[in-house]
Amino acid sequence: MTEDSTLSIVLLAMVAGAIRVSTPFLFVSLGECLTEKSGRINLGLEGTLVFGAMAGYAVAYESGSAWLGVLAAGLSGCVFGALHGYICKLPKVNDIAIGIALMLFGTGLAFFLGKAYIQPQAPRLPSISLAGWTGNPQLEQALQVNPLFLVGVVLAFIMWWAFKNTRFGLIVRMTGDSAAAAKAMGYSVDWVRFISTTIGGFFAGVGGAFLSLYYPGSWSEGLSSGQGLMAVALVIFARWNPIACFLAALLFGAAGAIGPALQSVGITQGYYFFNAAPYVLTLLIMIISTSPKRSLKGAPAELSITK
Repeated sequence: MTEDSTLSIVLLAMVAGAIRVSTPFLFVSLGECLTEKSGRINLGLEGTLVFGAMAGYAVAYESGSAWLGVLAAGLSGCVFGALHGYICKLPKVNDIAIGIALMLFGTGLAFFLGKAYIQPQAPRLPSISLAGWTGNPQLEQALQVNPLFLVGVVLAFIMWWAFKNTRFGLIVRMTGDSAAAAKAMGYSVDWVRFISTTIGGFFAGVGGAFLSLYYPGSWSEGLSSGQGLMAVALVIFARWNPIACFLAALLFGAAGAIGPALQSVGITQGYYFFNAAPYVLTLLIMIISTSPKRSLKGAPAELSITK
């Protein structure tokens, strides 16, 4: 195998991996972006992601339909988001502390209820080949895209447009930037944040269903590996911009694909180090992008981390 062919295989594997690995990051980051735009932080999305993965897998197995599993995962995310939204509207409640509590609760509950589904095989989500017309088997395999990835991309652009051009988007932004202004306009700050957090939970639950029903396509207790928490950091890196969340998710996905891409060409030395690339990238991005002048540039003014 020549050096050029090896490089092309690695790059192709990274592109394929970026598409696959980025999808959970994309859905969780979009959910957190919506939540934080309303002025609330939800660190519990890691627990929502894990529970959504378990719920989606269980319903898909019992019903025989992967898409019913996706719906169940999203609805379970709604429940966790609504719970977070309800508790956080109570007096003297810290949204960060509640998020951590719900993260532990969601993860623990998923592990407890999901023990019966570790071995059984549930139906998997289908894939679409974007390169079927080329006749190149390697390219066809690399560019196999799950419909949820395409939905996430469209959703990112819709959210970006909605924040700028729709009444709901403007209300969410106003609530996140100035609760006093929202109240003066006659809007319920608690209700807007409750809805935003609930919808954000739905997105995170769908991201969990992708993990268990497509890639890697099984349910186990170590399925998430902290992707929900990394996606929260990704929102800060993206400066609360949905399209930037999509691009950052691709970047994180490519980082996560480095190890498997190198392994595909027989490079196994340092494999576990390369598997840590997303975590190293998260740390580096937070260090590089943090400064007294721009660390919270673009952040909604009502977020607890800005006060």
